[in-house]
This record gives sequence, C-alpha cells and structure tokens, in this order.
Amino acid sequence: MGVDISDIVPSKTIELEHLTGRVLAIDAYNTLYQFLSIIRQPDGSPLKTSSGIITSHLTGLLYRTVRMVEKGIKPCFVFDGVPPEQKHKTILERQKVRETARKKWEEAIKAGAEREAFKYAQQATRLTHEMVNQSKELLDALGIPYVEAPSEGEAQASYMAAKGSVWAVGSQDFDSLLFGAPILVRNLAITGKRKLPKKDIYITVKPELLRLDEALEHLGITREQLVDIGIIIGTDYNEGIKGIGPKKALDLVKKGKTAEEVYEEAGGELPDIPVLRSLFLKPEVVEDYSIKWGKPDEGRLFDLLCGKYEFSKERVEKAIDRLNQHLNIKGTQSRLDQFF
Repeated sequence: MGVDISDIVPSKTIELEHLTGRVLAIDAYNTLYQFLSIIRQPDGSPLKTSSGIITSHLTGLLYRTVRMVEKGIKPCFVFDGVPPEQKHKTILERQKVRETARKKWEEAIKAGAEREAFKYAQQATRLTHEMVNQSKELLDALGIPYVEAPSEGEAQASYMAAKGSVWAVGSQDFDSLLFGAPILVRNLAITGKRKLPKKDIYITVKPELLRLDEALEHLGITREQLVDIGIIIGTDYNEGIKGIGPKKALDLVKKGKTAEEVYEEAGGELPDIPVLRSLFLKPEVVEDYSIKWGKPDEGRLFDLLCGKYEFSKERVEKAIDRLNQHLNIKGTQSRLDQFF
C-alpha cells in the first residue's frame, strides 16, 4: 500500500502517448500485484493452465509491456530484494488479511455470490517467488531489461530516476516521491476501461504524472518534511498516529514541527524516527546496474508461453509482431516537457 498522500499531492492526467521516447523504471512487484488482482475470471479465479499454473501475471506482463512499447515507451522493470526489517510487521499483517480474504472468497463461491467472490479474491492476491521468477524469464525472452534491487524496488527505481538513468518511476504507490523520484507515473498497469467495484459501471483510467519539485513547491515544504509527513501518518515501516491524516500532518509540519515533536505531543510509543527517515532518504540501492533492450527471442517465447503456459499461439504471434514493429521507435512526439 505504501504511504497515502494522495489528498495533498497534485497530479496531472496524461495519455500514454505523452510518454513516447521516455525510459521508465517500473516497480515490478507493484505492477505484478495489479495484474494478479485485475486479470481474473468473474468468480475471482485467476487465469490458469490446465495443470493449475497461475498465468494472470504473465498475461498482464506480456500485453501491457507490448502496449507500452507500441506507444514508444522503453520500460525497465525493477524487482524487490530483501525488505527492511522495519517492514516485517506490515508483511505479516498483509499475510493475515490475504488469508482472511481467501477464506471469504471460498465461502462466497460456495454461496454463488460471484460479485463478492471477485472482491475477496482480489484482496487475497499473492505474489510468490515462483511467479517472480516466471516474470523475469518472460522479460528475458521479450528482450526487456530488469534490475534486481538489494531491498525496496521503489527505492532502487527512484535512485535510477534521480541519477538520470531513467526519466521516471512507474508505480501506484506514492513512496517513490519520498524516496526522491523526480517524476512518478501512476496507472501504467491499469490504463484503459475499468469496472468500478460492486457496480456495473466502467470508467476510463488514464496515467497520472506527479513531479516531486512541483509537489514540494505546492505544499511549501522540503522533501525531508514530506518524509516526516509520511512517518506521522504511517508508512510500510510504521503505523503512524491515529487521528492524523495527510492534511493535518502537513499543517503541523508547515508550522515547524518535526515528526518527533508530533509523536511526543500525541503520546504513545515513539518509533525510531531517525532510522525511518534514513530508510527513505538514504535507502539501500545498487549503483552498478545495466539497462539494455534486446530483440524478442521468438522461439523461446513460443516455447514458454504456448508450450508451458498454454497461451494462444495466434495471440503470441500478434504480440511478437507488435513488438518487432515498434522496438526501434525513437520519436519525440508529445514529449511531456513540451506538453505541459
């Protein structure tokens, strides 16, 4: 989930075409979770092979990557490494939530409540090590680069963006801004028509662009203060203070209060705030990485997708053709620095 500062950080809606010619570091775990959550049968069951291998994440990774390449976007996926010790409690809590949702999903299926089943199935989404390895194997076959972070994928992607190796970070979470990403692009994995939960209504989801410098200027704070706001309201590393949301935290920080002072005034247990700040301001990253695109290995893709995962040969052929037609796009049409 990450830190929720959506109420205070300004964003701009864009089209995929406005990212033409840009290199994006995409938070792989975040994106794969979205594919696993969205790409499901009406009762919530994920796509599977005849032997029971889940393929929802591979379906999303293949076709969404092809679509990005068609739009002239050059994606580089960044995978998580070992999470910080401070995140373990959050991970355990999420596992409990997923297990509870899984049981409710099974109960809803037995009751014939398809809509409820789909909702609980999404909440029960799990990304396994096997799925991660399958995704890396597919990216290799597609010729799409990926980087393995030593710890948080978003931190690594943000470092790459700040360094200038990529233009922006692609993720749903706002943590990238706290990690120092100059530009964050949201909704890359869910762009298009999407059904609203519990309603027979469809909306069009478009990418959102957020710039760190514009956000800080709009809020009238520094990045360090933005991190303090995250610590006050809660991050993946700490629970935050109950009763204080983003707007109130912003008001307190703008009055000159530090996260320590806000916690002391609120009472209760004081977390190790210097360590929490360091996780965002000086995260563990790898400085030696390579980003290189290659051509799709057609034989390997057919063996992998059609042979192992039972994809339609015709659809895979079309996906490969689309990739080959657009891999050499170097145009600068609708560049964002001109668009805004």
